Amino acid sequence: MSSVKNKTGVCEKIKSVELDKIKNDYEKLEAGIKRRIIICAGTGCVANGSIKIFEALRAKLAGEKMEVVVELREENKKDALHLSKSGCQGFCQMGPLMSILPENYLYVKVKLEDIDDIVNITLKTGEPVERLLYVDGATGLKCKGIEEIPFYKKQHRMILKECGIIDPEDINEYIARGGYESAKNACLTMTPESICASMIESGLRGRGGGGFPTGKKWELTRIQPEGKKYVICNGDEGDPGAFMDRSVMEGNPHSVIEGMIIAARAIGADEGYVYVRAEYPLAVKRMKKAVCDAEKIGILGDKIFGSGHNFKLNVMEGAGAFVCGEETALMASIEGKRGMPSPKPPFPAQKGLYGKPTVINNVETLASVPIIFKMGVGEFKKIGTPGSPGTKTFALTGHVANTGLIEVPFGTTLREIVNNIGGGVTDDNGKVSPDEFKAVQIGGPSGGCLTADNLDMPLDFDSLKEIGAMIGSGGLVVMNKGTCMVGVAKFFMQFTQNESCGKCVPCREGTRQMLAMLNDITEGEGTEETITMLEKLAAVIQKSSLCGLGKTAPNPVKSTLAKFRAEYEAHIYHKYCPTKKCKALLKPQIDPSKCKGCTICKKKCPVGAITGEVKKAHVIDESLCIKCAACAAACKFGAIMGV
Repeated sequence: MSSVKNKTGVCEKIKSVELDKIKNDYEKLEAGIKRRIIICAGTGCVANGSIKIFEALRAKLAGEKMEVVVELREENKKDALHLSKSGCQGFCQMGPLMSILPENYLYVKVKLEDIDDIVNITLKTGEPVERLLYVDGATGLKCKGIEEIPFYKKQHRMILKECGIIDPEDINEYIARGGYESAKNACLTMTPESICASMIESGLRGRGGGGFPTGKKWELTRIQPEGKKYVICNGDEGDPGAFMDRSVMEGNPHSVIEGMIIAARAIGADEGYVYVRAEYPLAVKRMKKAVCDAEKIGILGDKIFGSGHNFKLNVMEGAGAFVCGEETALMASIEGKRGMPSPKPPFPAQKGLYGKPTVINNVETLASVPIIFKMGVGEFKKIGTPGSPGTKTFALTGHVANTGLIEVPFGTTLREIVNNIGGGVTDDNGKVSPDEFKAVQIGGPSGGCLTADNLDMPLDFDSLKEIGAMIGSGGLVVMNKGTCMVGVAKFFMQFTQNESCGKCVPCREGTRQMLAMLNDITEGEGTEETITMLEKLAAVIQKSSLCGLGKTAPNPVKSTLAKFRAEYEAHIYHKYCPTKKCKALLKPQIDPSKCKGCTICKKKCPVGAITGEVKKAHVIDESLCIKCAACAAACKFGAIMGV
């Protein structure tokens, strides 16, 4: 028996339903469907209007007297069209996305005005709408589906496999795809010891950044004598440019719940929390619905799957602070305190939430667990590298042709990701140019920068650690040669300084001073001692900060200093930004040999900094110039220099 709140808030007891029956019933209903239209309803596509497309398509089909269903039920007519939403389909650069089955068409950049053709051509005849197919930039060929698109072909999608297909708000479809079978087997046929042993053998390492072996973490918690224990899912993803956990929670929330059930069984926990970043309202909504639906059919609650194991799950919105991604600060937030880290030991496995032994894993780690039990430890270990088995999701962003959510085996090279999946580096005009690659920031504000020398290095926990970088949560920001690396370090230091909880002096004051020095450099006020002071302060912060976030705060500065020291020196010694991105160092001038005296630049200048007569060379007054580059954009003769 389990419980679920009805409309009045009263919990009703509902009898648990067998997974096999749910699966068989769903498959029968699915077999009666003629065609399925899946519209991406991840945050990116929703922001681009995919929900409006969903509703307009539904209205159009109704107007055409075509039988359409949005939820599979017994009363549905045979050969109806199944219109559904999915989570993120990954190819964010090309959204809104629409998949059509069984033809496996993938339509990109779908607009409201495309609906008529989708209905009249595809849904009535089965033929594709040619203009909505993806065109491969390298070959010029049209790709009908994901199996033909290089962005997808080069990936190994395990965790993301169902995210762009299943309806994240339909628990029956998750079960029909084999969902909750691993949790059921763990509860009914495995002991806590054997579950932990299997996880240790699998070699699964935490996907949140640290890479600590998941099985060892579970085992350390299992052996604690305390009766009450907790499982926490850390969904407080705060790195700039990262959206992997958000997409999993939005696209396949039941996979996270299933992983938590297995973890709870392994350590003997009867309660858990999914801590979701407050800025992820769609993830919060879908996680809450998934928990409610799982309770309703007896997957969560008392004696789940008919076992003696009880497990209650709560969904909590985060406190809106980056530091709450750190596990001790996260637990403090759940307890109603200010989210601030605490010294370790004791570790959460010993003394965690409310002082009880606690396992904390991030979203991707927990979503990997049921996959491992389903495919088997041996098969899982064949993927990736010996020290980093399995796959890793990355948010690929920045100066790259194809941005989006990707998943590759550990050991995949940066070159393969950027060129083969990402489609190559783009210049400031968006044109693909292989010579434009400069660097990739990996691991967000806690990570480091990889350069052309690292393009063929396998990406895994150990290889990156050797060069002073880290996988982090999985953000990959690609940068072209027009990127100022001092500016990049300044951006991440500004972020870290803003997000410092303020508890310890090294992080609170140290990051402030580092930011001030970076500001001096980009403003042309850096001195010979500035770099030396930056390096010394970085070392102090790393050694003496209280938590991992503070200890890794200087990484972007150290990394860019190590690999782009010449850029720092150009800013300091020559008061010059090689990429011309630091406005304070720009020296705007007009080349008299090119200036025709047309006066266009003079008219465009918003502050009157340009003087000159018609048909005579003009001059810029540097004391008045605000370096907005309006003059350079307007000049037809390329006479404006230094902006």
